Amino acid sequence: MKLILPMSLIATTLAIAPVRFDREKVFRVKPQDEKQADIIKDLAKTNELDFWYPSATHHVAANMTVDFRVSEKESQAIQSALDQNNMHYEILIHDLQEEIEKQFDVKEDTPGRHSYAKYNNWEKIVAWTEKMMDKHPEMVSRIKIGSTVENNPLYVLKIGKKNEKRKAIFMDCGIHAREWVSPAFCQWFVYQATKTYGRNKIMTKLLDRMNFYILPVFNVDGYIWSWTKNRMWRKNRSKNQNSKCIGTDLNRNFNASWNSISDTKNPCAENYRGSAPESEKETKAVTDFIRSHLNEIKVYITFHSYSQMLLFPYGYTSKLPPNHDVLAKVAKIGTDVLSTRYETRYTYGPIKSTIYPTSGSSLDWAYDLGIKYTFAFELRDKGKYGFLLPESQIKPTCRETMLAVKFIAKYILKHTS
Repeated sequence: MKLILPMSLIATTLAIAPVRFDREKVFRVKPQDEKQADIIKDLAKTNELDFWYPSATHHVAANMTVDFRVSEKESQAIQSALDQNNMHYEILIHDLQEEIEKQFDVKEDTPGRHSYAKYNNWEKIVAWTEKMMDKHPEMVSRIKIGSTVENNPLYVLKIGKKNEKRKAIFMDCGIHAREWVSPAFCQWFVYQATKTYGRNKIMTKLLDRMNFYILPVFNVDGYIWSWTKNRMWRKNRSKNQNSKCIGTDLNRNFNASWNSISDTKNPCAENYRGSAPESEKETKAVTDFIRSHLNEIKVYITFHSYSQMLLFPYGYTSKLPPNHDVLAKVAKIGTDVLSTRYETRYTYGPIKSTIYPTSGSSLDWAYDLGIKYTFAFELRDKGKYGFLLPESQIKPTCRETMLAVKFIAKYILKHTS
């Protein structure tokens, strides 16, 4: 007997089928001069290029490494155009779908359970936050700071002695949905902080004198979407007025020179800034929380991927912040300390000159608010896997990053009042 489905149901089912990326490619191009940079910009006008690094077309410049994803259908034409113009390029990923599947290269001890060696979906992360509270009631508390546009909770975990107001560090992960190694680090940090308290001298000292506020997933809706529908999703999931395109780049939605880069005005762009500063529920929840704890928070750290960098203000101006020398010193030692574990090399410096100009970033906003130690980590790798870092690299990434974060915390404990 044949089952006849109504057309509307078929259409709905097709509409929500997960996006596949069979035979899609990721190119790395190094334009030698402005003419070649313009060729990439022109290709982006006539083809659908998903920029992995930098995050948008307008950042492309001479002598910059440019990584972008292209569909199977368009890849041949792109390759021909690059060849015709004698441009230096390599294909980093030949079949994106294959790489997506290869990410999960760590076998589960207990299928379905949360694991620090694997990527965890939102459901597992929520259950994990509850487990951490139950396991360490004297040290871990969970604060709901708001909810997302799709009504998912935004949870901050406070690590430290209860009811004590002390110096604090605020850390967030997963502001961009597809950067999965970022939330993995926030989970690892909480795990290591609670596990090594009383055993590790530095961690014990830090938690005896400081609090940590950890937002394990900033962009919850986008993160869920990247797990269920589109692995390459970056933005949140809010609807945009007069546009069929969904989502705002939450890291362009902060009130820090929000209006200064015109290319962030397009709702269909991956770096769309939103309709106004703090227009997004997620941004508003975070800014409200930080403002209400401003007398405690001495450090703001945000975690992204990829490119192995430790960044500090500013992104919207070439002007250096008043304490630039101190930030540069902390970043230099932090990256040196990080490299001691696996010899992973990071570069460091102000956002604008080290990576590319940005407006509306959380980092610049926090600094301008008065938090004088603000940093952004761009975690592993340098592009071989890009956003699809295999699970086998989660623990090494977290271990080395932990060294840098502990150094920053120790420095702040000693040098701030």
